[in-house]
Amino acid sequence: MNTTSPIQAVIFDWAGTIVDFGSFAPTSIFVEAFKQGFDFDIDLAEAREPMGIGKWDHIQAVGRIPAVDARWKAQFGRSMTSEDVDAIYAAFMPLQKAKVADHAAPILNAIEVVNTLKEKNVKIGSCSGYPREVMDVLIPAAADYGYRPDNVVATDDLPQGGRPAPFMALKNVIDLGVTSVAACVKVDDAAPGIDEGHNAGMWTVGLVLSGNEAGLTYQEYLDADEATLAAAREKASVKLNKSNPHYLVDTIADLPEVIADIEKRLLAGERPQNTKLTAI
Repeated sequence: MNTTSPIQAVIFDWAGTIVDFGSFAPTSIFVEAFKQGFDFDIDLAEAREPMGIGKWDHIQAVGRIPAVDARWKAQFGRSMTSEDVDAIYAAFMPLQKAKVADHAAPILNAIEVVNTLKEKNVKIGSCSGYPREVMDVLIPAAADYGYRPDNVVATDDLPQGGRPAPFMALKNVIDLGVTSVAACVKVDDAAPGIDEGHNAGMWTVGLVLSGNEAGLTYQEYLDADEATLAAAREKASVKLNKSNPHYLVDTIADLPEVIADIEKRLLAGERPQNTKLTAI
């Protein structure tokens, strides 16, 4: 096995990237938290809209969606306040902690892909829009399936905040002892996570079918014909392309080919800052 990869670390998102095909754990809980906190209805599409940022900010962003804001004003006579966000977040947290372990199963070939990277002495970092108290439930649940990253950074671990800022990705760099951000790859299913990777100076890979933007369950993915997959791929790509990822692929199962291409580019002296979107 090659143990001289020029890539020092790959930093993965969690839901929709490594675990929880379709990123349903957070989205379904957002719907439930709005209902429980205020007897207010949002749909899954609205819950998905700001995915990738920290959960308090996510709730606030949902409240600012024009259609949601209009319904909130009609029901309560005002726009959502920070106190309202606090109340929904308070409902969200216990619901999320209770349900997140049910969505800890790895996506497709995730464990094999990660283990192959480890065999090449590539370090495995991770970060999430989940706060630490949710990650403390998810980490051991995922470990039971065989996923054990070398480092985990939660969205509330740092006072500067989470995505799209680079701080969580850079905390992984520091914790893992990485010496060059240009030798790191950020893999995510949502635009803020791709922006995070760019802002940290890393290679970026967007996943179009396993995550939030396509919104398919694993069974829907398995059952889908090519036309259905093409439509889901196009829908997700439109959103993710706004963040200019270096690579777009369907799922983590397609990552090895991307890794091989990045390795060639690094050895040829290329850096992520001067490399555009690449077809794989």
